[in-house]
Amino acid sequence: MMVSLQYGADTMSARLPWAKSLGVLDAAERAALPDVPNVLKHALEHPLGMDGALRRRFQPNDTVVIAVSDASRNTGMEQVLPFLADWLLDCGISEESVSFIVATGAHRAATEEEKSRILGIGLYRRFQSRIFNHDARDDANLVRVGATRRGTEVTLNKRALECDHLILTGAVAPHYFAGFSGGRKALVPGLAGVETIAANHARSLDATEARLDPRVRICEMDGNPVAEDLLDAARLHPLAFIVNTVLDRNGRIAGLFVGELDIAHRHACALAGAVYTARIAQRADLVIAAMRAAPNFIQCHKALFNAYNALKPGGRIILLAPMREGLGGERFREYLDTGDPNVVAAALRRRPDINGQTVLSTLEKAPQSILVTELSESDVQLLRARKAAALDDALRWARDYFAACGVNEPTCYLMPNAGGVVPIVLS
Repeated sequence: MMVSLQYGADTMSARLPWAKSLGVLDAAERAALPDVPNVLKHALEHPLGMDGALRRRFQPNDTVVIAVSDASRNTGMEQVLPFLADWLLDCGISEESVSFIVATGAHRAATEEEKSRILGIGLYRRFQSRIFNHDARDDANLVRVGATRRGTEVTLNKRALECDHLILTGAVAPHYFAGFSGGRKALVPGLAGVETIAANHARSLDATEARLDPRVRICEMDGNPVAEDLLDAARLHPLAFIVNTVLDRNGRIAGLFVGELDIAHRHACALAGAVYTARIAQRADLVIAAMRAAPNFIQCHKALFNAYNALKPGGRIILLAPMREGLGGERFREYLDTGDPNVVAAALRRRPDINGQTVLSTLEKAPQSILVTELSESDVQLLRARKAAALDDALRWARDYFAACGVNEPTCYLMPNAGGVVPIVLS
């Protein structure tokens, strides 16, 4: 079989005659919405889980803050936000009373160029002076709003709390420990303080073992302690409504959902689950995966996570991903440096940290991986993975490994967009 996968802006190809192909795992085909403005208009008039058209809730002197995702996520909102802003003006809200906050969570601030991509250049130019970055570490601009049933202390962005109407936006896709992105996640972790984010992330840990809690599952929110804690936290502050997209595998808007925090989000999750999961009858010996867009390893981890879901015990993953910005954080590096899941888990129980669950997952999965990447040799070693200069080298090492194990014709899946599809093994 022929393997051809994108690597950044380039393509890497190689022949693979010694493996048995089980197929290509990718997101499902889905038609893009033909008329986003009209779909949005209808959704605002018929919000999910809310009574009556939304315009009745707004008064001319009201202030509005719209939370938007940072540039690490493609949401399609640049197609939606200009019409949402104009709709607010039609409701009698003045343009000066509308502002935007980039819901960065604990990520870095968005640059001006990134803000223009998030909002679209026209909207960016109109609102440039009223587009703000959230800073999870700026205590002066955080306000405590309460605690969840599990005891997570919740602090939120002061600007978001002080407006009359807070609108959350984002895209919904599978998330490896929150179940799905979008919905509640725009507020927590998006606009939360770093201690709140860390405490919620700590809900992903098993109570006694050095591993992730088995209830913390991708595409699952009910019974998932992280997802349920996020919903508790988000409900501590009233919202106007949410606007969530679901993108198709080509990045086009396939679904647009407006309404109540949980109900509208669940409608979006149903579509996202249909688009972004691939049902498989068996796992494979070898998974060859690619994620061209991830800037660093932390963002690329979801590709590794998804590929691992399709892998047999003792198998091998080949992951093509440039990751030009490195691992993604010094704290992440420090935890990796311990090399011991038990040490990491013990440290996280003493003091929650936003990178903890990703480290535990990485220490489990990366040692079975060969990375074709621009990460340094030392960073790849820290991940406990192996670095290959090219796809041909990675395939040669994988073949030698399987030959040493007595596997003459290993089974193989290809995952050309591994960050965007979740393999689910049929029972």
